[in-house]
Amino acid sequence: MIVQQIVFVVFLLATAFFFTKRITFIRKNILSGRAEKLNDQPVRRWKYMALYALGQKKMFKRIVPAVFHFMIYSGFIIINLEIAEIMLDGILGTHRLFVSVLGPDIYGTFISIFEVLALLVILACLVFLARRWVLHIKRFFGREMTRWPKLDATLILVIETVLMIFFLSMNTADSLLQDMAYGHYHEAGFFLISDSIKNIFSSADVHTLIFIERFGWWAHIVGVFAFTIYITYSKHLHIFLAFPNAWYTRFKSSGKINNMPEVAREVKAMMDPSYQPDADATAPERFGAKDVTDLSWKSILDAYACTECGRCTSECPANLTGKLLSPRKIMMDTRDRSEELGYFLKKNEGKKEDGKSLLHDYITMEELDACTTCQACVEACPVSINPLDIIVELRRYLAMEESKVPSEWALMFGNIENNGAPWQFSPSDRLNWKDEAY
Repeated sequence: MIVQQIVFVVFLLATAFFFTKRITFIRKNILSGRAEKLNDQPVRRWKYMALYALGQKKMFKRIVPAVFHFMIYSGFIIINLEIAEIMLDGILGTHRLFVSVLGPDIYGTFISIFEVLALLVILACLVFLARRWVLHIKRFFGREMTRWPKLDATLILVIETVLMIFFLSMNTADSLLQDMAYGHYHEAGFFLISDSIKNIFSSADVHTLIFIERFGWWAHIVGVFAFTIYITYSKHLHIFLAFPNAWYTRFKSSGKINNMPEVAREVKAMMDPSYQPDADATAPERFGAKDVTDLSWKSILDAYACTECGRCTSECPANLTGKLLSPRKIMMDTRDRSEELGYFLKKNEGKKEDGKSLLHDYITMEELDACTTCQACVEACPVSINPLDIIVELRRYLAMEESKVPSEWALMFGNIENNGAPWQFSPSDRLNWKDEAY
């Protein structure tokens, strides 16, 4: 038993070490973005997080996937309460420690609830696998959904299914050993699912049942440890990041574009000769964003919180008409670039650039020009992500730093500068229409 405790503690400490190391790296990448203050209205933020992250309000715009997603979500959260007991059993060398605290009846009720949730998780995972690989739902595919993103989504569903099977197998073998009153397998109450299916193992002898129970226990907890580390490299990191991402949401009018104070100063100076800028006013390092470090830290957090569900792209009018723009790709590219730059800076201390950038190397002008800024992607996202903020900042850089805009835009900019309006009419002729109307 001592050997098992030592092995368990080693696995636990190794998981904590690698998980902490990875989360620290991600946090550093996120905070490499520009500063943005998003901690006002705390009460409103807590309510928003409870409604949209915990309650998954936006998910229920599509009721069928929402119900199955809620099965996985609630099952994942609630069943993992049982991990607390496994942790203590592993460290202390006990078996079902909470039975002595809660009593067999209450303990059995909790385990029965966990088992029902485990079955629902298995059912939901199978449904999602079928939607992906049998029904071939269109939004699960696209040019940005290369081999790894598709494999990642499948792996998570398979892993969750296998973990639940291990959990039920462990409980079923344990229930039979309880009936035999063998060793430390004391009465732990009635397990609803396990006691209903334990005939599956009824022909097994004691040693086989012990092996099944121990294998299920170790496979389940080691699988959870491995899953915990793997998830930090997966799109399913949104399980954790959806909460801070919702809390730090930008409470601004839909479609509002933030003005740059530096630009506002220049315009005021042009329009008002008497205008005097602040003494401490400094020129910006860059107008708009060329790379991830030019974006707000919130935009990088958005990228890491992306679920890659494709709802944004499926609602994008530009994408629906065959254009290259995919809001999902914008978020995936931002996350991938942040990872690439983060690893480069980690290996090359003192260097700030690797010769690449988010703009051009990951996201093209053609994609950016296709955006109509209609906010459909923002409205569709179930975890409060805003691809439009990234698109606007990249466009701002193209227009103000590289002077690269579509010819139609250049004409409109010239008209605004010369005529004060997007049209090619002199300001003195602006009201001529009223004379022609009568």
